[in-house]
Amino acid sequence: MQLKDIKKIVVIGAGTMGQGIVQVSAMAGYDVLLYDLKEEALSNALSKIESNLDKGIARGKVSEAQKEESQRRISTSLDQSELIGDIIIEAILERLDIKRALFKNLEKINSKEAILASNTSSIPITRIAAELDNPERFVGMHFFNPAHIMKLVEVISGVATSNQVAETIYDLALKLGKQPVMAADAPGFIVNRVARHFYVEGLKVLEENVAPLESIDRLVESSGFKMGPFRLMDLIGVDSNFLVTKSMFETFHYDGKFRPSRIQEQKVDAGHTGRKSGKGFYKYD
Repeated sequence: MQLKDIKKIVVIGAGTMGQGIVQVSAMAGYDVLLYDLKEEALSNALSKIESNLDKGIARGKVSEAQKEESQRRISTSLDQSELIGDIIIEAILERLDIKRALFKNLEKINSKEAILASNTSSIPITRIAAELDNPERFVGMHFFNPAHIMKLVEVISGVATSNQVAETIYDLALKLGKQPVMAADAPGFIVNRVARHFYVEGLKVLEENVAPLESIDRLVESSGFKMGPFRLMDLIGVDSNFLVTKSMFETFHYDGKFRPSRIQEQKVDAGHTGRKSGKGFYKYD
């Protein structure tokens, strides 16, 4: 499949990442179907997308006509049998077993030309595709949060991914207004492999009572970062960030440099998942 053949995009997972992927796809002129297990998640996603578009209008970057046309292109579903498209992009939990089961079903109901893509930020593409009948059409398409703003997209080829599939996804990312880069199928790919210690080391400093988290954030921000590790984890989602760290810890054969933090785990257990829940390392209105 080539870029010109893509008419419909399916996005699986109505969380923060899924919302952003749907928005940029619709604004690029594609019909988009958003799937989730919960009706509430779908309703919240549509509301968030509308809010993002309104902010774009207020800043002069989006017109009323563009907003209406983009919203018209978006549909939703709770039925997995309806997830048929030219490109299917998964943006769900960082759990290998769930992703594998999902893609095995998607492969059965879609044509052999359809491209299956994962927004995974840490799980090797080759592992997810290992049980597929046609792993050559499986590829990584990793967006960054917030997906409707951040330009970078990692395009990751597994061992079996065809060059044509990777090139099509690269071209699609360009059409979505992104800056794609080809990445090796290594744990964490490019960005999460480099950035994981931004979070892990900050959490270690907190665990060792060297400084309160507010001070750690201020020190990091004073050195030039827009956000310190704790503010950024709250924005990304403390739970999502924790799952990525766990995944990389396992993938690197439990190397201590990637050890997940007990403090972060407690936040997840308490439901303090960041901005989306109103409370993470900080409190939000």
